[in-house]
Amino acid sequence: MLEVDVRHRRGPFALEARFAAPTPGVIALFGRSGSGKTTLVNLISGLLQADAGRVSLDGEVLADRARGIDVPVESRRIGYVFQEARLFPHLSVEGNLRYGQRRARGAQVIGFGEVVELLGLAGGLARRPHQLSGGERQRVALGRALLAQPRLLLLDEPLAALDLARRREVLPYLDALRERLRIPIVYVSHQFEEVLRLATHLVLLDGGRVLAQGTVSELSLRPELQAIVGAEFTGAVLEADVAGTDAEGNARLELGAGTIVVRLPGARPGTRVRLQVLARDVILALQAVEGLSVRNALPGTVRALSTDAEGVLVEVELGGAAVLARITVAAQRALGLAPGLPVWALFKAVSTGGHAFALGRGP
Repeated sequence: MLEVDVRHRRGPFALEARFAAPTPGVIALFGRSGSGKTTLVNLISGLLQADAGRVSLDGEVLADRARGIDVPVESRRIGYVFQEARLFPHLSVEGNLRYGQRRARGAQVIGFGEVVELLGLAGGLARRPHQLSGGERQRVALGRALLAQPRLLLLDEPLAALDLARRREVLPYLDALRERLRIPIVYVSHQFEEVLRLATHLVLLDGGRVLAQGTVSELSLRPELQAIVGAEFTGAVLEADVAGTDAEGNARLELGAGTIVVRLPGARPGTRVRLQVLARDVILALQAVEGLSVRNALPGTVRALSTDAEGVLVEVELGGAAVLARITVAAQRALGLAPGLPVWALFKAVSTGGHAFALGRGP
């Protein structure tokens, strides 16, 4: 477990954050700019000292103000990757990686060759940082941090300085880190696509406070997350196993008591998939509908309704999973929707295509 219970004030901003998250895995700190994410990771790393509170990792106390414990930064064995790569410009890619290797303390977690292979750096070891793209520089920064043999890796918005194409270039390497290494990662972001793809545990921050924490699926149904991502990106996050695929790149997923079809080229049977079904893409019906191009139609029961400026958000229980549907107040009245009412939830396979990610490579 990573356990954090800290209080810190800097000028008018006060951070008071408490959470406990399982390790290993990717613990995502998610919130708007200025919510306290960077301050919190600096307190975990030891770059900042909390005014009060405690930080412990897997049972070892790293900081405890009440007991006078403050393990020095260099002894915490924590790797830190910033928004900017901060590579040494006079060193080659290999030289930057070897610098991290020389700083290693404790048992070796990962070797030089494995880092080079894992991050796709073999073809550019002799190049200097100014010869690299932004995505390549961040991969080198990740490699340097890993070769210091950390027991915890802090990634503070490592993709924030990259354009969309470079972010999508680096994300598969972060997938590989989560899948192949047992090093816990704290990942800071205000881009929900990154959280959706990477996180195993989500901590929501706003105004220096922890609003909620839990799995991405659990929090996708919570108003705290919906307030941060906005109505356009509100939707349920589901996890399911691939039961089969077709030649067109569609995957059939087992979900609750039924199956759905999503666009996911390259998926293999047995692969665990996480997907977000946006509330704006879900249609509700009171009975089974035939003769439509919509591939996914699942029977369910209305669990809850809430009203906001955008209309009515309907949560539908599907038997072990749930989706959200955004409808108008007039539609809610016309259908007579209320908790306990049986309904059908419909959405297109292609609507999930940009929001579905494999969590493992399968057998």
